[in-house]
Amino acid sequence: MSKSQVAGTGTLTDRYVGEVVRRLPADQRTDVADELRATIADTVEARDPAAPEAVEREVLTGMGDPIRLAARYADRPLALIGPDLYPTYTRFLTVLLSTVLPAVTVLSAVLDVLDGRGIGEVIGGAVGTVLVVGAQMLAWLTVVFALVERSGKLPGALGRTWTPDDLPDRAAPKKRDPAVHARVAWHALLIALIVWQHTAMPYRTDGGTPLDVLDPDLWSGWIWPILAGLAGLVALDVIRSVRPWTLSLAYWSVGAEAAFALPLVWVLHQQKLFNPVFLADLNGAWQTPQSFYTVTAVVVLAVSAGDVVKRFREARA
Repeated sequence: MSKSQVAGTGTLTDRYVGEVVRRLPADQRTDVADELRATIADTVEARDPAAPEAVEREVLTGMGDPIRLAARYADRPLALIGPDLYPTYTRFLTVLLSTVLPAVTVLSAVLDVLDGRGIGEVIGGAVGTVLVVGAQMLAWLTVVFALVERSGKLPGALGRTWTPDDLPDRAAPKKRDPAVHARVAWHALLIALIVWQHTAMPYRTDGGTPLDVLDPDLWSGWIWPILAGLAGLVALDVIRSVRPWTLSLAYWSVGAEAAFALPLVWVLHQQKLFNPVFLADLNGAWQTPQSFYTVTAVVVLAVSAGDVVKRFREARA
């Protein structure tokens, strides 16, 4: 079996190399990936070319945790906690900051909304929750791992040897992602509906008077950055449908999401999204509660922020 076959067909090797190089600067990734694949292939052939899969597992186990190996390549000593616990520490911290912290933040925002607070107070409270709770998670997790390390006893999974079974599954990217096409259609539909309701004025009063559904005053200002942001998202989604996501595209998406979401949140906060004449004709004496606009604004921010985070994760994968 040739070196290229061992390195190219071994999914464990692919996953291991991917876990190492994704933690390195972009200008080092190609060289390090080639070096690692060659080293693994050479070692497998030298040991027992008749059983490459079993030997491949032994070789990767001997090379150790990819987080520690990446730190050596990047010349970053793992001194914060220590080389034995640092990989586990970073994995725990990632889980806390990517799952627990967002959940706590959303819960805090929902409670603020239920308390009748305005959008400014809700956003301020959410930012405060992220800073305070995030800092607490980082501080206490660091303290716990430092104490465990200095005790000299590594309980359970903390003290076990790393194996290839710990590698995350990395499925091959699909050539066609239906979700990308759905996002293109959704953002394009939003643009079309915004323009259509203004040009066609589909709503009619009992007297037959045509009305905009959205506030006509928006066309003198805020609607344009919203439309520009949507157009940018359509363009980025079209690009994503034909090529892999990159950090450059992810940064562009931050601008597009900000152009769309921030003006929309401000309009919702000011309760100027809908045409007041349309609302009066539709609702009569009933007034839309402030909580509706606040919840909608929080949802818009959460969805936009979540989409940005997903794009950066995909770009770094």
